[in-house]
Amino acid sequence: MDEAIELSSYLPLSYKSPKEQEYIAFLWDAFETNYTHEKYQFAFLAYHMLTMSFVYFNIWQIKQNRPDDFGMAMIGFSKDLEKELLAATSPFTFWRINESSVMRFFKLIGCDNSKVGSYAALVRERNDTAHTNGNIFFSTPAALDDKITEVLRVVMEIQTHSSPVIEHCFREFLLHNHDSETREYADDADQIRELLIHANYLSLKDVEICLGFDINTLATEADFPVIKALFDAFAALYPAEEA
Repeated sequence: MDEAIELSSYLPLSYKSPKEQEYIAFLWDAFETNYTHEKYQFAFLAYHMLTMSFVYFNIWQIKQNRPDDFGMAMIGFSKDLEKELLAATSPFTFWRINESSVMRFFKLIGCDNSKVGSYAALVRERNDTAHTNGNIFFSTPAALDDKITEVLRVVMEIQTHSSPVIEHCFREFLLHNHDSETREYADDADQIRELLIHANYLSLKDVEICLGFDINTLATEADFPVIKALFDAFAALYPAEEA
């Protein structure tokens, strides 16, 4: 159970709407309740849904920060689905894609076919678990814990491949959001929360990547003092010891 909670650090710190927050909280409650009551098969189903939420949030980050690459990945989708995905305003729109197929978006961040295939295999295992086939695949806590260890390995691997996307996201945020006169919110904290954290569904692990950003790489920018002030405001809001 303790290891399973590690997934929370890969899920968003906060959400753009109460409905999204409630949904994730519901899944955690379903996982913990079923685990506590030794209904491990149902606990796995809830955990799988949390993991797929992580997948959708990561694909959303690709969509937001590499829109051209994301658009090129639309090959093979119907015209209507392509239009829906490009116009999506929520990561949960990706549920419209077959869960095995959605993993192919990770090729955009350097995951090769073998890795994508291993991610899709987790979906097939979930399908076997969810079907009425007379089998109980997870009848002991040890069996479920082993599967959770495997799932977290995949999550950590995807997060590692996502690092350049998060670094790019943070760099662009600093470059285009430091002027309090032209941005959406005058207050640094509001701008960071709404335009960085919420817009990109950043997790604790994503924040760690942002905190590791070398601000001196922007030292040649004309507005560097203000850019650095925004970076410092971010670091104060999300200190390393908490991240």
